[in-house]
Amino acid sequence: MLTLAIDTCERRGSIALRKEGRLLFLRKHDTATDYSLWLLPTVDEVLGEADCTMEEIELLAVVTGPGSFTGLRVGLTSVKAWAEVYGMPVVGVSRLEAMARQVKADAGFVAASYDAQRGQIFAGLYRHGGGTLEAVNSELVIEAGAFLKFVEAHCQREKITWISLDPELITASEAWKTREKLGETVHPCEPWLANAIGEMAEERAKKGQFTDALLLDANYVRRSDAEIFWKGPASRVR
Repeated sequence: MLTLAIDTCERRGSIALRKEGRLLFLRKHDTATDYSLWLLPTVDEVLGEADCTMEEIELLAVVTGPGSFTGLRVGLTSVKAWAEVYGMPVVGVSRLEAMARQVKADAGFVAASYDAQRGQIFAGLYRHGGGTLEAVNSELVIEAGAFLKFVEAHCQREKITWISLDPELITASEAWKTREKLGETVHPCEPWLANAIGEMAEERAKKGQFTDALLLDANYVRRSDAEIFWKGPASRVR
């Protein structure tokens, strides 16, 4: 299987090309260039180096969020267009879930997070069990301290493994002192997640768990700036 995986949900995005379950090429978005200018030329470059064409791609994997409105929209719009033009199957993947899966654990809770700007983080709580990783809650945009309290309330005395693209946002919270006393640490996560996203998509594709390209949509969690300025502040987290 030849898989093209796309992650454009925030500035630390990436593209991965995988073949038969192995990574061939990875490109990091380590520039200030907008995804609208970076994505398509970079995909063309990767395909050229792999000596293949878009018509040969057998699976499209794409991050559905949470993340920035503009970045996610560029990635999802491109994938939907490719799926329609070339008739490719698509699998949408949560970035937080992809992060949580990086934790090597057989049991217990995994709390994943990264910077959402405006003093908040994108966050999700997951639980290992029966060889699977299941979401405990809907993905959140929340202050770090509030997320710590949320996790403690759900997990009680059970083990929690923390993973983040921005560990300092968790450890800087006053509430972290309690977790630190329990011997817990925040594992830093590799930010270039396209390869992990492609691997997840391949696993789901083997089970027939595809995403309808027509229904493919972003999970922003938080409204865009345009919506906030037009409609006013939200009364609750979405």
